Amino acid sequence: MQWYCAYTKPDAEVWARSNLWERGFEVYLPRYHKRRRHARRTTWVEAPLFPRYLFVQADQGRSSRGVAFAPGIVSLVRFGEQPSVVPDAVIAELRAREGDDGLVDLDNGQGAASRFLPGQRVRIEDGAMCEQVGLFQARVDAERVIILLSLLGRDVRAVVNARTLRAADR
Repeated sequence: MQWYCAYTKPDAEVWARSNLWERGFEVYLPRYHKRRRHARRTTWVEAPLFPRYLFVQADQGRSSRGVAFAPGIVSLVRFGEQPSVVPDAVIAELRAREGDDGLVDLDNGQGAASRFLPGQRVRIEDGAMCEQVGLFQARVDAERVIILLSLLGRDVRAVVNARTLRAADR
């Protein structure tokens, strides 16, 4: 039995996974928490790590017929005539990064915010406050941090995306 990558119809990964399960295949659809912004609101939703793709374990002869014609599947990913085999190590690595909730942790639980220590000088490299230098105070979540900026003669706390920061030179 080998792992193959299947290409699905748009937004049909979960439906295709269910159809393949019903046919007796082992299917792996890695998912993660995705931030979605709409109308000034931010929500977190579960989304496929690889949109329109999922992994199916099958023997080579059965994979072409059973998987390719399952509802929700467009085709198997191929290089030439043969379906492309996904190494077991790739699947194992993805599964190893899953948390208790079954979702892949893209930052291994640390996030970009873990790069800084309280009191460390940081520089904002993007956005409205680009090139401002401040002091790192605390981590809000995996993506946001609180920094202390000196603006207009007073100290102001600002919540910024940690990916827009870099360590400032002394």
